[in-house]
Amino acid sequence: MFLNLFLLQQTPNSLVGFVPILLIFAIFYFLLFLPMQRQKKNQQKMLKELKNGDAVLTSGGIVGTIVAIDDETLVLRVKPDNLKLQVARSAVSSLIPAEGKK
Repeated sequence: MFLNLFLLQQTPNSLVGFVPILLIFAIFYFLLFLPMQRQKKNQQKMLKELKNGDAVLTSGGIVGTIVAIDDETLVLRVKPDNLKLQVARSAVSSLIPAEGKK
């Protein structure tokens, strides 16, 4: 009789075994996947809202001002010689804030 009670107490519920795994997936989602999705949305929004006169930094480290916009390409004016470069829109990594704006 005591053996049967002991065995009944030792059998874990199969759902309880999945709780730590589900908890790990939830932590990964909130710490990794959700911030990456937000960052990707913000990057796409920034690329969509580019306009002439914006100062940008490309992924290659080139700093320039947009002088012309096509569907998938931009023409940047790079100082000091006012050299014009054509780059892919997706190469823009960030906007450089204007010095007058805060």
